[in-house]
Amino acid sequence: MLPTITVLSTGGTIASTGSEAGATPSKRGAELVEAVPELETHANLTVEEIAQVPSYDMTFDTMAELTAAVRRVAATGADGVVVTHGTDTIEESAYFLDLTLDCAIPVVFTGAQRRPDETSPDGPANLLAAVRAASHEQFDDGVYVATNDDVHAARDVTKTHTSALETFGSPSTGPIATLTRSGVRIIREPRSYSATFDVGSVTSDIAIVASGADMGRRQIDHALEDDVDGIIVNGTGLGNTTSELGDGIADAVAADTPVVVVSRCQAGTTAPVYGGGGGGTTLQSHGAIHGDDLPAHKARIKLAVVCALTDDFADRQRLFVGEDPER
Repeated sequence: MLPTITVLSTGGTIASTGSEAGATPSKRGAELVEAVPELETHANLTVEEIAQVPSYDMTFDTMAELTAAVRRVAATGADGVVVTHGTDTIEESAYFLDLTLDCAIPVVFTGAQRRPDETSPDGPANLLAAVRAASHEQFDDGVYVATNDDVHAARDVTKTHTSALETFGSPSTGPIATLTRSGVRIIREPRSYSATFDVGSVTSDIAIVASGADMGRRQIDHALEDDVDGIIVNGTGLGNTTSELGDGIADAVAADTPVVVVSRCQAGTTAPVYGGGGGGTTLQSHGAIHGDDLPAHKARIKLAVVCALTDDFADRQRLFVGEDPER
């Protein structure tokens, strides 16, 4: 008996067609499924429209709607969910769901780098890969991104190239699985690698501040003036900043604004090693949180979810640092 998979469509390049005004999502989810007849040999499919947007316009509201839709689908006894999504922010939506879902079915995101009306579109193959992963017996929970015949954990995956088909990778861990013509080759255990939080809507305002050579503290001062809920600092190396920015971080924490320091490096973790005004050890002494190997845009998602759960500064820090499952 074939598994039951629900496809939730949100737009993106996989559903877009070109025009003089620029490419926009125009194809419905049912059209994407109908374009790949082989899907019927792997699962019984139903399709639901959630949104029709380019993913650079994705919002926390739509991500929360996806979370609610997956919960609803899981309650019907479905075996898995596939989400079609634009590649610009696919990793953010996937990570949001990984943080907010606690249900025993897999959710596999997929998208495309080439539109259906371009030569050799990659959407059909990616959709097939996602359905194969979602219907595989070893994928029984967790959130993933499947493209170019690789399946990645939502926490670890990132887009590494603006236009190449092989854009998605997991720099610190590698993929969960690789799909071949004959089957699915499991590389590491398919499951969630994130802590899960019981949250509904997310309205948190989280600023991202960048560090680099000769960067001042103006960005962090503006964020504090705007009364943001939290600040992500995209630091250098092991999670360091300029001395001026370090002073701003101290002021932010003193004002009960949680600050998470990550690294602009694509792989590796932050660590409190250096002193001085903006070294990681100094920032930690100010009360800043080191964000491990999360990139800035994913640290922002996690802090936004945490800030939606509580207004208490200490609780926000504790929840953000809370251990993710062993990776």
